[in-house]
Amino acid sequence: MKFKRLKTSLTAAALLLGMAGLSAQAADLRVGVEGAYPPFSWKESDGTLKGFDIEIAEAICAEMKRKCVLIEQDWDGMIPALLAKKFDTIIASMSITDERKKRVDFSDKYYNTPAKFVARKGSGLKITKAGLKGKRVGLQRGTTHQCFMEKMFPDVELVLYGTQDEVFQDLAIGRIDAQFSDSIAADDGFLKTDAGKDFEFTGGDQHDEACHGPGAGMTVRKSDKALRMELNQALKAIRAKGVYQKINAKYFDFDIFGG
Repeated sequence: MKFKRLKTSLTAAALLLGMAGLSAQAADLRVGVEGAYPPFSWKESDGTLKGFDIEIAEAICAEMKRKCVLIEQDWDGMIPALLAKKFDTIIASMSITDERKKRVDFSDKYYNTPAKFVARKGSGLKITKAGLKGKRVGLQRGTTHQCFMEKMFPDVELVLYGTQDEVFQDLAIGRIDAQFSDSIAADDGFLKTDAGKDFEFTGGDQHDEACHGPGAGMTVRKSDKALRMELNQALKAIRAKGVYQKINAKYFDFDIFGG
């Protein structure tokens, strides 16, 4: 009788563990997104989230056979919210840097684009330490671009903003002399709009490996090593299947993945 009861108990425990495993496998994937960084993410008038990051997140979730739950978060609070377990991963154009890796882990990069300055056409602005000395340059705070500017152009008057849209707005009305950001965000989010028609890129591509890192990755807590591996596998799969390339083609006329 004791053996029979033990066998029954073990069978029940195994069933419960199996159900728990299935539940964990099918669990929603909560993804932190910004929703204010076109063409990577933005919000439509009806509240729908759109953009490259949003579609990549949905493709990753589909490959992992998990439902995507997109959770909007202001950029400044992205990593604190991840560490507080508000979501499971960040897919929001967050660059992989050594400084951030002290607190979180990253997947492999899912894209890599250069940073550039934008200024008014005919401004004659020179992208040198002397040329930018005392100039007001706007950028989104807490980004790799802030690291770059503080390191490479210490005599610039940095004007920091909560969102990239606020940077573009102040550039358009002349409150700042230039802005510094990801080149794609500047091109699609500003230069190709009516507000940006009198502005242009200046100074060429800018990159510092220590500040900018190798590209943007999906961010996870250091304890979530299994999730990091799953994200990497899903990323490789959507590239191998051509899903990534189809999303890429909707937003860009070049390969954003980079070399």
